[in-house]
Amino acid sequence: MDAGGGAARRSSRDDAAERPPVQVRRSARRRRTVTAFREDGTVVVCIPARFSRAEEAQWVERMVARLSARDARRHLDDGELSARARSLSERYLDGRAVPTSVRWVGNQRSRWGSTTPADGTIRLSSSLQGLPPWVVDYVLLHELAHLLVPGHGDDFWRLLTAYPRTERARGYLEGWSAADARRKGGDGGPGADADGGADESADGGTDVVAGPRRPSRAP
Repeated sequence: MDAGGGAARRSSRDDAAERPPVQVRRSARRRRTVTAFREDGTVVVCIPARFSRAEEAQWVERMVARLSARDARRHLDDGELSARARSLSERYLDGRAVPTSVRWVGNQRSRWGSTTPADGTIRLSSSLQGLPPWVVDYVLLHELAHLLVPGHGDDFWRLLTAYPRTERARGYLEGWSAADARRKGGDGGPGADADGGADESADGGTDVVAGPRRPSRAP
């Protein structure tokens, strides 16, 4: 996947579709802290019983965003990346794209990802490990589509229309590359716990379970 254009079009409907189910638990014993964690695919947000509905909505949005930011910094290993590829293929490509291997590589300076249709292998730049999961999903789906259509003609882009964040992800990657190029004064380029949670005090204190990482060029 080479550098290229694409305007980011944000859709609240797309955001809602991507957001996980949320369960709010109120507790009279909880005075100030708000806690969020994942449980069986649901984000559980624990709040003080005294919170109003408006405060509840505000804190749910805040804690879901905090968990999503934590997930964005998480590093999937090659096995998890392969499992994610299978899931995306089933969901958006009717399971027709079946790679023989999917792995991270550290030597892709001008591409986010690459595919060899002849042997079914997919490689993603390790610089993607710092980007939001929905952006990584787009790059992975882009490479999966190349197992079915090698070029970038209309047939190829039709395969990606089912993914609701295609244009937004392309714009995100293009924007990141432009910012990276400005930082470097030249061409941009690539250069923890899955079930962890976030705790935050309603007074502003915070203790978030997370882990670091960084990004690359554009599709």
